[in-house]
Amino acid sequence: MREIDVSKITDALCEMCMSINYELSDDMKKALKEAQQKETAPLGKQILKILDENMEIAKTEKIPICQDTGMAVVFLKVGQEVHFIGGPLEDAVNEGVRKGYTEGYLRKSVVSDPLLRVNTNDNTPAVIHYEIVPGEDVEITLAPKGFGSENMSRVYMLKPADGEEGVVTAVVDAVKLAGPNACPPVVVGVGIGGTFEKAALLSKKALARPVDRASEKEHIRKLEEEILEKINQLEIGPAGLGGSVSCLGVNIETYPTHIAGLPVAVNICCHVNRHIVRTI
Repeated sequence: MREIDVSKITDALCEMCMSINYELSDDMKKALKEAQQKETAPLGKQILKILDENMEIAKTEKIPICQDTGMAVVFLKVGQEVHFIGGPLEDAVNEGVRKGYTEGYLRKSVVSDPLLRVNTNDNTPAVIHYEIVPGEDVEITLAPKGFGSENMSRVYMLKPADGEEGVVTAVVDAVKLAGPNACPPVVVGVGIGGTFEKAALLSKKALARPVDRASEKEHIRKLEEEILEKINQLEIGPAGLGGSVSCLGVNIETYPTHIAGLPVAVNICCHVNRHIVRTI
C-alpha cells in the first residue's frame, strides 16, 4: 500500500491548469503546423498562420491561448494500492483547480447552479471522472473544455442496422451543423457503444487522446480516417471561412453495447484542444 498526500494532487493540478492554458500539447502544435501545409485556400492558410502566432504569444507571455479557459474536466486513474491521506480527494482536486485558475489569472467560467447562473468565482467545481486501476500510481489527465465547441456536441441513439454508415453520417452531420460555431479547425471525439451516458464519456476521453495516435483497432482506425476525410470535404475551413482543413483529427473510443442499440456521441473541440497528463 502506497500513501499519497492529497496535497500532491492539488499541486499537480494547479500547475497543469496554468501550463495547458498557456501552451498546447505537442500533438496539437504539430497538427496545426501540418494544417498550414495542407490548407489550399489562401485565407485559410493566413488564418492558420495567425493561430500559430497567437499560440507563440501565449506561450511567451504566459497568457491564455483562448479567452475561454474552459471548465476543468479531470480524469483520475487511481491505483488500487493507493491510500490517500491529508483530506478528501475531491476537495484536493477542486483546490488544485481553484489555485490554478486564480494564480494563473485564467477566466472563471463556472456557475454554481445551471439556472440561477451565479458565478463561483474560482472555476470550481471541476467535472471529475474516477477509474480504479491496478498499481500504486495516480494518473491525472486534465482537459479544460471551452463551451463554444462543447455546445455543438451531440448524442445519437442509432439502431444497430444503421451500422458504420450510420455512424459516419451522424458524426459528419454533427460537424456540419456546428459549422463555424465550434471555432474550426476542430478535433472530434467520438464515443461508440455502452449506454447513453457511457458514449458521451467515451467521446470526452477520445478528445484527451493525442490527435496523432490512431486507434489500435484496425476497423476503428479506418473509420477515423474515413470520417476525417468526409469532414474536410465539407470545406468549412479555418474559422469557418472556407478551406480544405476543417478538422485536425478524429479520435474514436468504443465500448460493448446492448443488442438493441448503437449509441454514438460526438464531442467537438475547437483547435485549442487542451489535454495534459501527470503521474504521481
